Order: sequence, then structure tokens, then C-alpha cells
Amino acid sequence: MPTDSPPGIQVIARAAALLRHLGGHPGGQSLGQIASGLGLPRSTVQRIVAALATEGLVSTGNGIRLGPALQSLARATRIDMADRCRPHLTALARQTGETVDLSVLRGPQMIFLDQAEGTSRLRTVSAIGEPFPLTTTANGRACLAALTDQQMLQLATAEWAARRETVDLPGFMAMISQVRHTGLAHDLDAHTAGISAIGCSFSDGTDHYAISVPIPSSRYADKAGMVSAALLALKRILSAG
Repeated sequence: MPTDSPPGIQVIARAAALLRHLGGHPGGQSLGQIASGLGLPRSTVQRIVAALATEGLVSTGNGIRLGPALQSLARATRIDMADRCRPHLTALARQTGETVDLSVLRGPQMIFLDQAEGTSRLRTVSAIGEPFPLTTTANGRACLAALTDQQMLQLATAEWAARRETVDLPGFMAMISQVRHTGLAHDLDAHTAGISAIGCSFSDGTDHYAISVPIPSSRYADKAGMVSAALLALKRILSAG
């Protein structure tokens, strides 16, 4: 973090870095953990946390975590994001004939925000607001790949533990590396038998979102190339702001 900025700007930059750090640790962090993660003195972190807590931007009850005021702003942002993406979802659904979903990484899961139904007779439909896991879905894997390894593993291992699942970690990390390389994540019957999906992620600087296209596995091979190309084109548009 630059140290030659004017004092006021430096404080804002440090506060923003602290909020981003907490966004990657939904379970909460101690002052010492935050200080270590940001490379700042504990006393500095304590002063910033106190100021942010006064404004409701962080909560300090059971570990330090993002506060209700910031969550309220995030909800408004998500509504704006759904409005922004709606024309793209509709266009992609028409282009591919498949259902297209918009979701956001929220804590330990993906939450569906909007959906454009496809035109194919056999199609997949999910409820708006429905939570989905991270490690077995295309949208979840796309967002995990956008995080740091530390953040990604914290979320993934918590999910595996909740399912009491033994995982091939090197294989999973290789898959995440491939998602980072190609920009696309795949789910081949991993979450729901008979349903495959392709997804990509993008960020507005605060939240991580995913656009995903679930496809009945019976026609996945025929559609994968077209859907992949269309998703990458849309990812470039959304990432450009």
C-alpha cells in the first residue's frame, strides 16, 4: 500500500483495504488477524475499525466482520447489477436457447439474483434467491477462481467439512487453475445429475458475480462451444464496466 499519499487519502485506502479483507472472511477476524493480513500495526487497525464501527460499516460483536450499513449498500448494488445485466441475460438466452443465470458470491454460497429462461423445450429453472454451493457448481467455481488461494480454500474447505466430504485437493486446485487460465468454469453433472453448466465471473470492485448457463447434459456437447464463446464475450463486456 502506498505510503506517500496525503494522510486523508491513505486512511481511506487503508479502510477500503480492511473492508475488502473482511469481505473475504465472512466468519469474522480478530484485530491481530486483520493487522497481519494487511501488514499494518494493530493500533492502526484498531483505530480504523473503531471509526468504521461507528458508521455501521463493520460489526465487532463476535469477531470483526462487515456491518449492516455496508450490507445495505451491497443489497442496493446487487439490485443495480441485476438491472444492468438483464439485457445481457436475455440476449444470451435467445442466442443459445438455454436458461441464463446471474448470481452473487455471498458468504459461503452463491445466491441467484436473476434469470432469463431459454427457448428450448427442455430447460433448467432455478428460483431467484435460491442458494447454491461453491465447489460443485459452475458459477461457484468461477467465483472461487477469482479469489486468492487463501480465500478460496477457506470457503471450499468449510463447504467440504459441512458435507463431510473427502476431496482430491490437488485435483481441485488444478481445476481452479484451469478456470483462471480459460476464464470459464464447468460443472459436468457435479451438482445435479443430468445437468451440466458453464460459467464465468466478474466483479464490480466490491462483490463477485457469475453468469452461468445450465444445460441438460444430453445436449451439452453440442452446445458447449457456442455457449463458451458467448460467455467469454459477455465477460469482457461486464469486466470493462
